[in-house]
Amino acid sequence: MKLSVVIPCFNEIATINAVVEAVNASPCVHKEIIVVDDCSTDGTREKLKNEVEGRVARVIYHDVNQGKGAALRTGIAAASGDIVIIQDADLEYDPQEYPKIIEPILQGKADVVYGSRFIGEGAHRVVYFWHRIGNGLLTLLSNVFTNLNLTDMETCYKAFRREIIQAIDIQENRFGFEPEITAKIAMMGCRIYEVGISYYGRTYEEGKKIGWKDGFSALRCILKYNLFHNSLTSSARDTIPEIDGYKFEEPMANAALKGK
Repeated sequence: MKLSVVIPCFNEIATINAVVEAVNASPCVHKEIIVVDDCSTDGTREKLKNEVEGRVARVIYHDVNQGKGAALRTGIAAASGDIVIIQDADLEYDPQEYPKIIEPILQGKADVVYGSRFIGEGAHRVVYFWHRIGNGLLTLLSNVFTNLNLTDMETCYKAFRREIIQAIDIQENRFGFEPEITAKIAMMGCRIYEVGISYYGRTYEEGKKIGWKDGFSALRCILKYNLFHNSLTSSARDTIPEIDGYKFEEPMANAALKGK
């Protein structure tokens, strides 16, 4: 079983080396690391070329800055592992926790696993109150439409069977990736699990990038992909093979709308 770790990065010169080292040191032995630089301007590209390329499977460079979603789209398309996990290029998430995140997939119970920052016993840095409130509201609204009971829709740590994530047409270029992908896997009827993870959040002074404008963009994406794109992944669902006798059911969102 091979794990593909997709690392999107933009202006992370202070942390990119440490993140690659941490991923290489993670307990999962068979893995490929794919770094996608989204046209960094702070020296990250030079560091990747001079210090990182020989330590990962592949580094891909965008010629124009497009956003995290675009970088993920590029990296996911290049992945060849059985499972794909997303790893931000900062130090907020711990690669030592890969085994417990992918365990439900390895056991044949899940197609997608979210690592929740708000459940479990892991360490959680105390940072911004309004970020937590905003995250909770976005997760709640997403759950209303998808009929899921996630606690952390916006988490970075999402692991997918590769056939699942590569069958999805990812359209959002920025942080709208999170609500978009959540809506689409719900529509596909995927088996989704959550596990608790630790979280070492950054402050804006330390390089945190997401802001209030991204919150409004996430709200737009929740409405867009749940209300107006219900048929977007129907053909993709039909392309995913049966696994261990499991067949995809009717999309959860559609079942909820019918009152099931």
